[in-house]
Amino acid sequence: MTVLGDYRPGASWLHRLPAGAKLLGLGLLIIAMTVWVDAPARLGVAAGIVLLGALSARLNVWALIRQLRQVLWVVGFIFALQIVLTDWRRALVVCGVLLLAVSLAAMVTLTTRTTDMLDAATRAMTPLARFGFPVRQVAIALALTIRSIPLLLEIFRQVDEARRARGLRVSPRIVFVPVIVGALKAADDFNEALIARGLD
Repeated sequence: MTVLGDYRPGASWLHRLPAGAKLLGLGLLIIAMTVWVDAPARLGVAAGIVLLGALSARLNVWALIRQLRQVLWVVGFIFALQIVLTDWRRALVVCGVLLLAVSLAAMVTLTTRTTDMLDAATRAMTPLARFGFPVRQVAIALALTIRSIPLLLEIFRQVDEARRARGLRVSPRIVFVPVIVGALKAADDFNEALIARGLD
């Protein structure tokens, strides 16, 4: 399961909203949380609002929690860094807002087809084409980015499973080097596929 591209069909109010409206709302809500949530009490209020939104959209809360597992190691690192640089309250707020932002993004991707999101982004950029903005190329880049995120997570999972099977400890050479090699190989495959389709 990945944060992106895991659409779940449904008929809730969130499913029925246009993709463009959901993406715009997602951006505005994340900005609002970043500005307004500055204390643990406000973080609790924001978490309650997000939970109510998920329940009203008839989403599986456990599915959202499983989505968050993929970013816990990043959040854990940020939490430790914030503890060192600030205090536990600030660390809790920063990491809580990050997790809520990921939850909101997961709510959007669970209720919106990836193709609909790409179409909405392309339509929003279309007016820029008259100024020479490469709309088609950017749309392709967005599609590749969305496709690459779950692919990179899968590469990381395979490398980690191989490390555990061999009883090896976590180290940059054992984990990150194979991940980088796998990512570069995937990039070469993408490049060959684009060239085969006549895309520069």
